[in-house]
Amino acid sequence: MSHLIERLGHHGDGIAAGPVFAPMTLPGERVTGMLEGQRLTDIRIETPSDRRVAPPCRHFKACGGCQLQHADDDFVARFKEDVVRTALAAHGIDAPFLPIATSPAQARRRATLSARRTKKGAMAGFHGRASDVIIEIPDCRLLHPDLMRAIPMAEALAQEVGTRKGSLDVAVCLSRAGLDVNVTGGKPLDGPLRAQLAQLAETLSLARLAWEGEVIAMREAPVQRFGTVDVVPPPGAFLQATAEGEAALLADVRAALDGAGRIVDLFAGCGTFALPLARTARVHAVEGDAAMTEALGAGWRKAEGLKEVTTETRDLFRRPLLPDELARFDAAVIDPPRAGAEAQMAELIGAGVPRIAYVSCSPVTFARDAAQAVAAGYRLEAVRVVDQFRWSSHIELVARLSRI
Repeated sequence: MSHLIERLGHHGDGIAAGPVFAPMTLPGERVTGMLEGQRLTDIRIETPSDRRVAPPCRHFKACGGCQLQHADDDFVARFKEDVVRTALAAHGIDAPFLPIATSPAQARRRATLSARRTKKGAMAGFHGRASDVIIEIPDCRLLHPDLMRAIPMAEALAQEVGTRKGSLDVAVCLSRAGLDVNVTGGKPLDGPLRAQLAQLAETLSLARLAWEGEVIAMREAPVQRFGTVDVVPPPGAFLQATAEGEAALLADVRAALDGAGRIVDLFAGCGTFALPLARTARVHAVEGDAAMTEALGAGWRKAEGLKEVTTETRDLFRRPLLPDELARFDAAVIDPPRAGAEAQMAELIGAGVPRIAYVSCSPVTFARDAAQAVAAGYRLEAVRVVDQFRWSSHIELVARLSRI
């Protein structure tokens, strides 16, 4: 039986009537395959879409790191923008979109690799599509060339300190000093393991090695630069996936808040926005993770030529800033996790903060939060999709809201 693919779902799979989910297919294609529940396997494309292209990476069919390499770039851009438009339309909102900002291939500066010891040594890579099997990725088209060095490093860690019973999750980020590594899922840390890890960090020339968030060795501080400020994030701290994506987000945040004198940065992380914005405005940065707040503050104290940056460690889900605390600010930037910031947005709106730059990794929760603001008299002036996770179904965006 053949199936006509009607649309793509939010995870990038083609969807036919039923629904039937068919990975690596495109709207308008007619396909056949083996139906397992609602999922089609062993797929054959009977009638290909004119938007179909040859995947640029030879690992695409097996690797779960990408979902959309079989579609041309224009299709992917339109798909991601349409997901955001649809989320907004569900709340009756139509907004102008700025051109999508797509990061280039081989630009990812952070990734989490899975690594496992084997009979013959070790292997490291990404999980396979809908599978726990590790797929080796020696020719990956996502990772920055300097980050590709993390693959043999992860294999070495697995071979020396891993087990064949389970895999290690090796989170790696490029820093100005080299690879910054945080390993989770391994054996409990004890004296002998600590000594072994310290020796491995030296042998592998790692900038820093942490085990379950605890720093084991630091050859050189793994500095990240935000604007003109050097910051040493805690192990495993959130950073934007590509330098190009971060620059695009920052440019739109700056444009949205241009001329503001006092800015509050909510879910501030290690200072991605707060520190560059401090060149022209006083900034109060609020973040729930104390280690990230401390890293932000330490970076600002060592910097020169910036206006005052104050920091506050606070759980903004349980204790959002209230209108009386927000009254002193003439602009806000908010960059919440996937759950969005429903409670904090209600307080921002209640305080009447004139301008809000909203950075989001979830179109659905962004649309929900933006709808609150629009209902209260704000205007959604512009939205830009920022595609840092090229060829994936993941969508990020930056938007500007102003009080009418």
